[in-house]
Amino acid sequence: TPRGARSRGAMSGDKASRQKPCHHCKRRSTSAPAGTSTIHYEKSWLYRHCSLQQRDRQAQKAGQLFSGLLAMNVVFLGSAFISSMIFNHVAITLADVWILLSILKVVCLCWIIYYLLGTSRQPHAVLYRDSHAGPVWIRGSLLLFGSFSVLLNVFQIGYSIIQIHCKSKVEIVFPSIEILFVSTQAFFLWHHSKDCIQVQHNLTRCGLMLTIATNFLLWLLAVTNDSIHMEIESQLREVEQRLAGNETNSCACPNTTTCKVFQKGYILLYPFNTEYCLICCSVLYVMWKNVGRRISHHHAPHTKPKFKLQGVVFGPLLGAAAVIIGICVFMMYQIQATGSAPNRQVFVMYYSYYIVLLPLMSVGAVAGTIIHALEKRELDTLKNPTRSLDVILLMGAALGQIAMSYFSIVAIVATNPKDLLNSLILSYSVLLIFQYITQNIFIIDGLQREPFVEEVSEEQNHEAHDQRRVSVLELGQEFRRVSLSYIHSYSHLSWKRKALKEISFFLVLCNIILWIMPTFGAHPVFENGLEKSFYGYSTWFAIVNFGLPLGVFYRMHSVGGLLEVYISA
Repeated sequence: TPRGARSRGAMSGDKASRQKPCHHCKRRSTSAPAGTSTIHYEKSWLYRHCSLQQRDRQAQKAGQLFSGLLAMNVVFLGSAFISSMIFNHVAITLADVWILLSILKVVCLCWIIYYLLGTSRQPHAVLYRDSHAGPVWIRGSLLLFGSFSVLLNVFQIGYSIIQIHCKSKVEIVFPSIEILFVSTQAFFLWHHSKDCIQVQHNLTRCGLMLTIATNFLLWLLAVTNDSIHMEIESQLREVEQRLAGNETNSCACPNTTTCKVFQKGYILLYPFNTEYCLICCSVLYVMWKNVGRRISHHHAPHTKPKFKLQGVVFGPLLGAAAVIIGICVFMMYQIQATGSAPNRQVFVMYYSYYIVLLPLMSVGAVAGTIIHALEKRELDTLKNPTRSLDVILLMGAALGQIAMSYFSIVAIVATNPKDLLNSLILSYSVLLIFQYITQNIFIIDGLQREPFVEEVSEEQNHEAHDQRRVSVLELGQEFRRVSLSYIHSYSHLSWKRKALKEISFFLVLCNIILWIMPTFGAHPVFENGLEKSFYGYSTWFAIVNFGLPLGVFYRMHSVGGLLEVYISA
């Protein structure tokens, strides 16, 4: 606003500021499209006597506070419903919880459609896009887990239709609404996860927070339902030998192929639904932080690193060996542990695999942290909501498995630590805590580093251009040339970059196999019986129910963080 406008009073000053933005207000980010210079400052009646910049800042904080309070109340209400269903399922049934969540999903769907068709299409609505938000691996995970969640609900609908004589109609309506919600939300996040919306700030914040709360409640319900499924499955093993098969259940799955396919498919795809909800919460939170955010040209990266497999040899080999051995161990464990009487040697084999793998991962993470300390790369100190959220999720998700490990240590030390299986579980728990801590330090330190900038000469560009013009007769020579180029690029990398890329890729593959094993049913912490007999069935089940989903989410989220470290190296 010009200086003379301030002496005309607050009302005239506000009018002048609306009509003629100042020179600094017209400054745009390099990511803003040409010809869009209008900036929509946030307004609030609570701060109408402040200056323009102060009003904008205070209104932004007020909008974040109000939307956060809205989400908190929705989460408390939904948590009260789910808790009442667990502890008093006579007054509050699963159908009541489904009705509440269906109402929330319908409201969220209405807001998402309004955002897609209305808010995002307004003039000057998206002047900036956060290049760090919504990376490819996050959006790819959304599509993958979202597709599995849709397939899961299809199986649930088919299973309910087969047993329609003893199931409620709500069990068919709820998965149908879930399919529509998952599909629309995945489309919304795929196309708009990078948006820094500049219009309708408060409505957008409330819509995002309501969607976050709905996804969190869906995750909470999925975890409790999964725990009930595990409880029924473990109790059936105890009574399986006592039942002679004379008693029949009217709601049991008929002995048909279709019913068995729906039942097995539902059990197999169930973990992907929990992962989908957590990923959506993290992406929506970044969008919520980016509402009204104006990115200066300093935040826009000049060169964006890309994922390349050049320069890695030993990391993929060791990681592939760990994955292959882990799959073999997992299959043998599933075959033996799903029987009526799990063999003790199966648990010894399972924990021995972890005891060998976890120290290798810890050594790699410590070596990577030391290399980071020896590097001359500067720290990235710019404001980045995505990186801040990654750090919070890594630290928070690690608490679940660390808490379970400490409970196991106390139970083993207090009973019989000299037993072979108990000593293996004790070693596994201690090594797991150390591995979580060292890997978190390595990932967080790597995320805060500036990426390497690789300069490409004109000769290399000319050579790469010529390599595209390859005929069929020259394919053999070209393959030999590419192989020599790969060896040449690998040999010209500095030893620090080589080591970081090898370590990061090795840890990526190790975390993938450590995500696969508990996700698809390997739960020795509950099936070995040691902690369950020490703490009691209900107490230990509640501990596992809290820590196991967080541990699964940690492995998947750490893969994304390690890929970012790999790319920056």
